[in-house]
Amino acid sequence: MNNFGIAIHGGAGTILKSEMTSEKEEAYKNALQAALDAGYNVLAQRSTSLEAVEAAVRSLEDCPLFNAGKGAVFNAEGQHEMDASIMEGKNLQAGAIAAVRNLKNPVSLAHKVLQFSDHVLLFGEGAEIFAKDHNIEFETDDYFYDQYRFDQWQKVKGSDTFVLDHSKEKKYLGTVGAVALDKEGNLAAATSTGGMTNKKFGRVGDSPIIGAGNYANNKTCAISCTGSGEYLMRSVTAYDVSCLMEYKGLSLKDASDEAILKRLTDIGGDGGLIAMDAQGNICMPFNCEGMYRASKNQNETIIEIYK
Repeated sequence: MNNFGIAIHGGAGTILKSEMTSEKEEAYKNALQAALDAGYNVLAQRSTSLEAVEAAVRSLEDCPLFNAGKGAVFNAEGQHEMDASIMEGKNLQAGAIAAVRNLKNPVSLAHKVLQFSDHVLLFGEGAEIFAKDHNIEFETDDYFYDQYRFDQWQKVKGSDTFVLDHSKEKKYLGTVGAVALDKEGNLAAATSTGGMTNKKFGRVGDSPIIGAGNYANNKTCAISCTGSGEYLMRSVTAYDVSCLMEYKGLSLKDASDEAILKRLTDIGGDGGLIAMDAQGNICMPFNCEGMYRASKNQNETIIEIYK
């Protein structure tokens, strides 16, 4: 099979175009390029789509520009609480983790859950024990400290307000993800996030919820979502795209547009998704100002932020 490829996102909503400097834009695009290359190189070596999406998301988690891993936002207690999931489309195997702390690469723990657990989703302290049993790398709180994220938290600390990533007056949304099709024709998807600034009560969003923020099925597509998680969960957005393709016969583009530009929009949700089907087609719709996104196959490389 020759039409292998990968798509990634670094969050929807993003910084307002009017506030984006050329230096900042270059930094984001360089980071997207690095993650894209990390995943694509895995595919080019005939490795699996599952390994490719993990490699791409690890690269994004290692970059403080994105709300995942090293760049995770602060919760109400001043901690970094992270969620991630990964899924493969051949056998519908999936692994996810929620509300974990101090993990360098949450997506890698999600992959271990897929491989070595009878469960799909592990939470909090139990997930961290599982991580230690499988030699997942931990980091100290200092590793996750970022001045921009800290300042963001200070503005709402002690209040009932929460902030979605780059939010100012409007909602700007942060999560990272990847979808890929390998040379064997297998699809996979991965999603990772630090959630909301100042989030309380152990809030978990859509990113670790299979079918809401992440889904893969070789019959249809691989999806990774980003945006207002509560709305994506209510809409079961990732699975919705697959269902529209499988049961209504829609194309990847039509199904993705229906899920984001109509269904999510109709209930007041902001966000977007990256999608790839079994033929290697790629779609990256969003209903907000922008979405950090990139894709690469044998024919072209795309790296974009705004519409």
